[in-house]
Amino acid sequence: MTDTRNKYGPLIGSIDEGTSSTRFLVFASKTAEVLTYHQVEVPHIIPREGWFEQDPMLILKSVIDTIDVTCDNLKKLNINYEDIVATGITNQRETTILWDPTTGKPLYNALVWMDMRTSSTVDEILQNGKRPCKIFCKIYAAFQLVLTLAHLK
Repeated sequence: MTDTRNKYGPLIGSIDEGTSSTRFLVFASKTAEVLTYHQVEVPHIIPREGWFEQDPMLILKSVIDTIDVTCDNLKKLNINYEDIVATGITNQRETTILWDPTTGKPLYNALVWMDMRTSSTVDEILQNGKRPCKIFCKIYAAFQLVLTLAHLK
């Protein structure tokens, strides 16, 4: 493998794990050009209307797979994947996964940020909240509050 660092500068990786897909991109730091990437769909689980889940192990697998394929793409381009010096991560924000601390396995599916199973709890907080909550709710957009409190149990 030839030394590509001088041509492209250090490489920057980016994991973009979103609601519908995961992708891993590699950028040339000298030009911000995307040298290669790979993207895969992440399936949704909708057990009932308003509920939105994903399999945490499939999310993890999608990240690993996109990194593997992207590094293979770099090899095909005669670019050394070891020139990746940093990787940024963007994710689904409010999506929640509970992991077993002993096994490292998820206890349940990921509850995706747009899951609405706790919307009645959020409505109750918005309607019956004490004064500090009402002041906070005026400052903090209701939409963002719904996202933040979406997984109250």
